[in-house]
Amino acid sequence: MSASLATRRALAALLAAGTLVGAAALPAAADDHRRDQRGRHSALVIGDVQYDSPNRGDRSNRALNREWVEIKNTGRGSVNLRGYTLTDQQGNRYRFPDFRLEGRSAVKVHTGQGRDTRHDLYQDRNRQVWNDRDTATLRDTRGNVVDTESWGRRGHQHRG
Repeated sequence: MSASLATRRALAALLAAGTLVGAAALPAAADDHRRDQRGRHSALVIGDVQYDSPNRGDRSNRALNREWVEIKNTGRGSVNLRGYTLTDQQGNRYRFPDFRLEGRSAVKVHTGQGRDTRHDLYQDRNRQVWNDRDTATLRDTRGNVVDTESWGRRGHQHRG
C-alpha cells in the first residue's frame, strides 16, 4: 500500500509541475499572438518624405505637391487604406479614401490638389503641412499607430 501511496504522490507532483510549466508558457504564447497581430500591420511603413519645399512661401499647387509622404506596402497582399490617417505633430490629419495599396508597392500622399491615382493621392490643402522638424504618423482605422517617421532632430528617426 505504501508503494501505491508513493506512486500517487509522485504522479501528483508530476501533474503539479506540468501545470506550473503550462501556466508559465501561457503569457509567452499570448505575447507571441500579440506580436503576430502587430506583424499584420507592419507591412505598411512610411517610406521617403519630401518635406518643407524649397519655396516655403510659395503656396502654388505645384509647390504644395512637391511636399509628400510615401506609404509603402512591403507585404505581398494588398491593403485597403480606407479610414487610415496620416498626421503631423501639429494635428493636421489626412484620412485615406477607399484606396487599395497593392502588395510591394507605394503611394505618395501629396499636400496639394490633384487627381488621385494608384501611385499618388492628394490632401487638397492650400498650405504646407510638413515642416523641417516634424513627425509623420500613420494610424489604422482603430487609431493604432502603424508607423512613425521623424526628422529634423538628430537626423531621421524611424519607428515601426
